[in-house]
Amino acid sequence: MISNSEKQMKIVVIGLGSMGKRRIRLIKEMYPSFSVCGVDGREDRRKEASGLFGIKCFGSIDEAEADCAFICTSPLSHAALITECLKKKWNVFTELNLVSDGYEENMNLADRTGCVLFLSSTFFYREEITYIREHIADAEKWNYIYHIGQYLPDWHPWENYKEFFLGDKRTNGCREILAIELPWITGAFGKVTNVNAVSDKLTELNIDYHDNYMIQVIHENGSKGSLIVDVVSPCAVRKLEAYSENEYLSWEGTPESLKHYDKSTKKLENVKLSEAAEHVEGYRSFVVENAYKNEIREFFDVVLNGKEPLYGFEQDKEILQLIDSIGA
Repeated sequence: MISNSEKQMKIVVIGLGSMGKRRIRLIKEMYPSFSVCGVDGREDRRKEASGLFGIKCFGSIDEAEADCAFICTSPLSHAALITECLKKKWNVFTELNLVSDGYEENMNLADRTGCVLFLSSTFFYREEITYIREHIADAEKWNYIYHIGQYLPDWHPWENYKEFFLGDKRTNGCREILAIELPWITGAFGKVTNVNAVSDKLTELNIDYHDNYMIQVIHENGSKGSLIVDVVSPCAVRKLEAYSENEYLSWEGTPESLKHYDKSTKKLENVKLSEAAEHVEGYRSFVVENAYKNEIREFFDVVLNGKEPLYGFEQDKEILQLIDSIGA
């Protein structure tokens, strides 16, 4: 565990949209001794971040000095930015990439420079997911049904979805959902050995990709899953049911909704978690700040103490190949 006074570090957050602002807020809250600055090509975002957080903001990376960079731009820009930061010998935290552009080159570059290359996979740091993963291992084979969906214009209602990366076919909304969920799903149920998907377009949204998928997966140990992923549902939904002989788990995306069947009482009981859930106004109830904090803490633990991260580029390359096979 890192104490706030353990080391003074210079942090640059690249990309000052909603996620970049979240990262700045949490870093300053968790590590007030760290120096934080921002980089964004848009003057309005630089002014906003400077006013909100009292930090210096620059128009280009070359103006910043840092030990660590948080890359919070749109996914298709990540590869080049990661390369640029690693060449400066900055440790890198990157948000979801959604494409594997530059993976091999940047993993090799990180090795040569001795820098940490850390990939966000926020759900690994949610207490509910930790609980589910630990208890899934108790039984040999499971079945599960999992629906994740939300109408695309409601994801970021403050901006036009066509001007947001989710409107791009290569980084579309269904692909992002799968990139968020499949890492922890395969971590809990095992490697996927067989997958079958059907998809089409249900909405009249101005997008050139399928907006809903029904996916059947078979895992290495014989566990089976049905995934429903969409950017169609007008009601934001995240609903999981998982069961095996004498076991049953359900979860609706919030810490309060996690339930586990108690074999002794033969009743479905609420799971008591140790963390008090933190939420930010304006986000759905299943967006929990604790996971973002835990993930940032993990990154600095990797940088300063050499801890092995829970997830990385090598695993993500396999997940992205799986998503490609689904056709999302």
